[in-house]
Amino acid sequence: MSQVRVHNFSISLDGFGTGDGITFEAPFGHAGERLHEWMFATRFWHERDGQPGGSGGVDDAFLRLFAPGIGAEIMGAGKFGWPGWHEDPDWKGWWGPNPPFHTPVFVLTHHPRPSIEMEGGTTFHFVDASPAEALETARVASNGLDVRIGGGPTTIREFLAA
Repeated sequence: MSQVRVHNFSISLDGFGTGDGITFEAPFGHAGERLHEWMFATRFWHERDGQPGGSGGVDDAFLRLFAPGIGAEIMGAGKFGWPGWHEDPDWKGWWGPNPPFHTPVFVLTHHPRPSIEMEGGTTFHFVDASPAEALETARVASNGLDVRIGGGPTTIREFLAA
């Protein structure tokens, strides 16, 4: 059976996974991109952006494990967009036309809308479901691979509690 895992989630040493005050202009709130600076410096990230350079080592090796073995992702509405994104029918997430997931992604929201197919095999599905219901749906979609609980922090806490 597939595993459920929190995988490739940045957290500060004092226990924060994002900052306060998330807006369209500030996807990580007051924390900015500080939680992800380690990632942006890696060879993996540079290659992803078509740029030379970047660091090797453990951070690079860890990032290369982002996709292997993952068949679906579950994320909270706050990871998909800023508060109020559901009122913008053209909003397709922070990641541009080819999001990095390349799997079915189940966005937990109280504002379901039609699924969005993106480049690279990512399809965002918007569900109003409990953690158990969302996990059951994601497991079916994962074709036996693992399901990543991608965040944000509230979603991860809900799954751990369940």
